[in-house]
Order: sequence, then C-alpha cells, then structure tokens
Amino acid sequence: MQLGRYTVSAIECGELSLDGGAMFGVVPKTLWQKTNPADEQNRIKMAMRAMLIQGDGKNIIVDCGAGNKLSEKLKGIYDLDFSEYSLESSVSRSGLKFEDITDVVLTHLHFDHTGGATVTDDNGGVKATFPNATYYIHQVQWDTAFNPSLRDKASYFKENYEILMKDDRLNLLEGEGELFPEIETIVVNGHTPGMILLKIKSGERTMLYSADLFPTSSHVPIPYIMAYDLEPLESMKEKERVLEQAVKEDWILFYEHDPYKVATGVTCDEKGYRAGEELSL
Repeated sequence: MQLGRYTVSAIECGELSLDGGAMFGVVPKTLWQKTNPADEQNRIKMAMRAMLIQGDGKNIIVDCGAGNKLSEKLKGIYDLDFSEYSLESSVSRSGLKFEDITDVVLTHLHFDHTGGATVTDDNGGVKATFPNATYYIHQVQWDTAFNPSLRDKASYFKENYEILMKDDRLNLLEGEGELFPEIETIVVNGHTPGMILLKIKSGERTMLYSADLFPTSSHVPIPYIMAYDLEPLESMKEKERVLEQAVKEDWILFYEHDPYKVATGVTCDEKGYRAGEELSL
C-alpha cells in the first residue's frame, strides 16, 4: 500500500499459539472462540507480523517476531511455526536482504516482538540480525525489560536485545513524536510501560501499527483486554483515546497478531467500537 512517500507491506514472521483465555481476559470463551477457535490446549493461533516501510532511501522494519533462538521446550509450549513464513523468507520475498534494512523499530521487548532482532552467530554468540540498521526502543521499555515485574518476567529474554546496546546501534527514545518524516510514535503503557505504536500519516490516510494495544481485529472493542496487560484499566483508556481519533480521521489499523486479517478500518455505533472493512496491503 502506498502512503505518501512510503510503500507499506506486511512481513510475516511465522505463527505462534497462546492461551485464548489469557489473550481475551475476562471476555467469556463462548464469545472469543467464535472468531479465534482454540486447540485442545486452549491455545489460539496468532500471527507474528512485522511491517516493512520503504521510502526516502530507507527500509524500516517494525518488530521482528520471535526469531529462532528459543529452546525446543519453549518452541513447543508456544507452538512456533515457521513452515510457511519466517522473517528471513518474508524479507527475501520483498526483494531485500537483512543488510538492506536501515532502521528497526521495536514496539516493546517481549520475546514474540523482538526475538528476531538478533540471531545466533557461528560461534554460538548473539549478534544483530540487521547489521547496518539502527534499532529504536523507548527508554522506559528498555529499563522495564531489565527490571521486569514477576507478572511479565517470562516474556523477556535478555539475549534478544542486550547485545544491541553493546554494539552501539541502539537509539533510546524519550516521549513521543516524529521519528521519520510523516512517521510518528505514540507511547502507551497499559500492556507494558513505554510500548510504541507507529503512526504513518500522509495526506488523507493514516495507518497505525497497533502492536499489543490491538493485537487482533477481535480486540478492537474496548472491553476486550488481554490478561497479559499489566494495567488493564489504563489499556482501556488508551484504546478509547486511539479509537476515537481513528474513527474521526478514518485510520487503518495494522494488526501484528491477527492470523486472518492484516488491516482494517474502524467503525463505531451504539454497541461501541469494532473492526471495520478488511484492507489488503
């Protein structure tokens, strides 16, 4: 999809499965299983979908999936599946190599968003996946990742990101605002402190890479909050604020984890907010 000076496309990084109850919190299974059917372990299939933004001499990747550094035990627990898609194969299908990526924006440092940011080298160590890229992460999230709460400690793996600081390729952001021309950051804190949403605004259209504020199109209604969110009431306030503007300005929401839909519009009626028309990139 063309948005002003940029071409925006989806980079499929594989699939994983997470507990459906955890993904939908207090929403009853009888409701969420209509759109996200669970397996025998109550897990629902989820995409790991990065975004590729090309223009102005830049090739920007937003998030990187889980990567392939997890143990076989964890791969089984999360049902990681790279049989159809992987970060490497999807970047290659876009006509690029890892060396061509100029910038990597990490919305937050949970393993399913940032594992692909680094890879194991020939000596068993860890190195940056994109050797010529600058990596961006919010300072608050960076600090949180090194001092996580007991509730979300299991979502962070330091080997995914600590080498980025040692390689002096990390740009720690403060606040929110323009990151590149026509590309802005929005910072939200309900899911995890300092999570970045990336907004591409050009002319009449705006697209939001919504990370884990709206992990799937089924999560657009405000009460549909993940049990993973550290501050669920804050997430609800953040969703309402974003959705109000999205409806008013006809935004496109890009979903990182929806296994069925890449992007949709947003609608609102007497029943509240919900995903609108499906859009293809």
